[in-house]
Amino acid sequence: MSTGLTTRPMATALAASSHDEPSFDGLVHMGDQLRRTGFLPSHIKDGVSFAAIVLMGRELGMGTMAACRKLQVIKGTVTERADSQLARFKSCGGRAQFKELTETRAVLVLRHPNGDEHTETFTIEDAKRAGLASNDNYAKHPKAMLRSRAITAGLKSIGWEGAVGIYDPDEVADAPTPVVPPEPAREPVVVRPKFPSPESAGDATRATDDDMRKARHYVQTATAGQLERMQGIVEERLRSRFYTPGQADELLNLINGKLDFLLAEPEDKGQEFPHEAAEHEVRA
Repeated sequence: MSTGLTTRPMATALAASSHDEPSFDGLVHMGDQLRRTGFLPSHIKDGVSFAAIVLMGRELGMGTMAACRKLQVIKGTVTERADSQLARFKSCGGRAQFKELTETRAVLVLRHPNGDEHTETFTIEDAKRAGLASNDNYAKHPKAMLRSRAITAGLKSIGWEGAVGIYDPDEVADAPTPVVPPEPAREPVVVRPKFPSPESAGDATRATDDDMRKARHYVQTATAGQLERMQGIVEERLRSRFYTPGQADELLNLINGKLDFLLAEPEDKGQEFPHEAAEHEVRA
């Protein structure tokens, strides 16, 4: 009883396919059920991929299970084996005959259902120029590989609609993966230390206690590169008489102490930069 209840949705969907085609949701459900049977090819991972392949098969005139057997998606491209493409071509009224087929040369004569004719030739030299001859399949099965390329190229050359946008799996596998060049490295954004300046102090000509407090904070949080630039700023502000000699000495001592700490060997650091202790020592 439980088996009948479990398979009923799938059976209903399969029955519907012979009359009115299942919706996308119906196909997804069907695919999920069929996956449990182990009846689907390994490349169909879930109900959604099953539904997508079945829908593509509909456009190519394939039945549900035929599409699962013949189609797969590789690198985002729908693929179908060359022999399957050739079989569809013939079922549509086309004609095809190999005039020559060896391990070095494949010559295929095609006649379109509308009467157009075309002869496609693909040789081992063509494969070498395309960089394909180093592929293991060409070394092991050269005749089969040349045959497949002659078929897929010939069907496209003669303009058969059934081959538009469809490739043999080996064609997609042989295609080189495009190399995306890395973005050029961007210059790092340098945040300059915002030391108190005469402009930020308004009409005052000397640094205030609040200005010094801010300066000590910037020293505490600055990187080694910023500290080196701060040294020049302090000396410049000393010459402009914004900092007194005592204020400049205090800041330079703090800067040098922080630099020594940052540039010390890792085992010598021990703990974070003792800003408060250094400031107390400077004041003393």
